[in-house]
Amino acid sequence: MDDADALLDRLRLAGGVPRHVAVIMDGNGRWAARRHLPRPLGHQAGMAAVREVVEGALAAGVEVLTLFAFSRENWQRPPEEIDALMTLLEEYIARERDELRRNGVSVRVLGDLARLGPGARAAVDRIVAETAGGTGLVLNLCISYGSRDEIAQAARALAEEVAAGRLGPADVTAEALAARLWTAPHPDPDLLIRTSGEMRLSNFLLWQLAYAELWVTPVLWPDFTRRDLFEGILEFQRRDRRFGRVPA
Repeated sequence: MDDADALLDRLRLAGGVPRHVAVIMDGNGRWAARRHLPRPLGHQAGMAAVREVVEGALAAGVEVLTLFAFSRENWQRPPEEIDALMTLLEEYIARERDELRRNGVSVRVLGDLARLGPGARAAVDRIVAETAGGTGLVLNLCISYGSRDEIAQAARALAEEVAAGRLGPADVTAEALAARLWTAPHPDPDLLIRTSGEMRLSNFLLWQLAYAELWVTPVLWPDFTRRDLFEGILEFQRRDRRFGRVPA
């Protein structure tokens, strides 16, 4: 039994696996820089970590896995890096689509997809359609995503319903807004993992992370394995989650 299998057995015995795990996949550029490689090669290396964490989530019994793949702010990066990222997205989908479907992974893509080029958009639409109905794991890929934009569109949807008379002002509640976020109808994340040691949320799931447990690891994303995922889950299981209450 290798180390990862031993950690998996421990977390299964401990019980209380987080239903929803969110990950800020950070450190591709630094991984490449330390090896004197171009940044796109760091992103390419990070694709192996995506497979690791998906397979690890399936093994651990996680229900929803949300990965921050490309932020709205990332469109400000050099065009050649953006082109490389979009190409990698298409490659990932082409390479992993069948395996994801066989494992019962249902892929959803969250974000402003209107900004994607034709090739990337077609690839995204195809993997969503071909994995629909999977019951093993919901995989949310956040692409061209910004949490403030997500909250604003949810508020705008509520405002339009009030203006149309379908809702009254008193119906605009936290629950109503949450139901119009891109992550609905799935539960909010129980655990947020951020790689590379950075201590910030980076405009990711600002509403949904209100009561999530945070676990930051210095491991750069391309080096992240299912063993690291299991360590994060074990740390989650050691936490005392009170949600503002005090113990009885």
